[in-house]
Amino acid sequence: MTGRIETTFQRLQQRGEKALIAYLMAGDPTLADTEPLVLEIEKAGADIIELGVPFSDPIADGPVIQLAAERALRSGTSLRKILPMVKSLRTRTQVPIVLMVYYNSIHAMGLESFCREASAAGVDGLIVPDMPPDEAGPLKGPAAAAGLRLVFLLAPTSTPDRRNYVAKESQGFLYYVSLTGITGAQIQNMAEVGQNVAKIKKVTRTPVAVGFGVSTPEDAARVSAMADGVIVGSAIVKQIAARQQDPDMPEKVGLFVGSLKAAMQQARPAR
Repeated sequence: MTGRIETTFQRLQQRGEKALIAYLMAGDPTLADTEPLVLEIEKAGADIIELGVPFSDPIADGPVIQLAAERALRSGTSLRKILPMVKSLRTRTQVPIVLMVYYNSIHAMGLESFCREASAAGVDGLIVPDMPPDEAGPLKGPAAAAGLRLVFLLAPTSTPDRRNYVAKESQGFLYYVSLTGITGAQIQNMAEVGQNVAKIKKVTRTPVAVGFGVSTPEDAARVSAMADGVIVGSAIVKQIAARQQDPDMPEKVGLFVGSLKAAMQQARPAR
C-alpha cells in the first residue's frame, strides 16, 4: 500500500529533488504554537514533518531538544493531546507526519489503541528511538494493521549484517544517523557519511534520509547530494527557542526552513 510518505519520495524523485524532513518538538513552546509552525514550515519547503513527543528521559536527544521537551512538558503537552492536534492539522494539510516517540509513551497508551488512534488522527509513521527492529515485534502487528510505517535507525558503527537487516525492516524511509552520539552535534566526516549511505542504498530501495549534525543550509546541500532525504532537528528547534516571544515566530522559523530547502534545490545536479 502506498501512503503519503512513499508518494512524497516518488514525487520528489521524479523532479530530481530530495526530501527535507523537518523536526519539531510538539508542544514547544505550547501545543497551540505547533499547528501554525507545521503549516508554515510545510509552506517554506519541508516535505515531511517529524513531530517529537516530549518525554522526561530522551536518551537520543542532545541539550537543545531536551530543553524543548521540558518546555513542552511544562506547557502540559502529552501524546494524548498531540493526536487531536494532528487530526486538526489534517483538515488543512496532507504533508506526511511521522511521530518520534519513545516506547514508554506508546506502552502507556496500549500498543493497539495507540496505533489505531494515531492512524485515525492522520499520523503516517513512527520513529521509536529506543526500540530497534529486532525488539519491535509487539509493535509491528498493530502498526501494520493501522497502516503506520515503522522507520528504523542505522548508525555509522552498524555491521554489514545489521545494515542489511535494518534496511529490510525499515518502512517509508530509513533513518541514517550520521554520527555516534546525540542530536545537535556536528558531522565531522562528510565523506564517511556518503560512503555509508552508498553502502545502504546498495541493499535497499527504501529511501535513505540522513539526520543528526545537519544544521546549516550548506550542510543540507552537501547531505542532499548523497541521500534521498535530509533531516534537520536541533537547528530548527533552536530557531523556535530563540523566538518564543515573537508574534511572527512561525514565519521567522519558516524563513530558516526555506533557506535549507533552497540550498538543497541549488545543489541538485542539472537534469
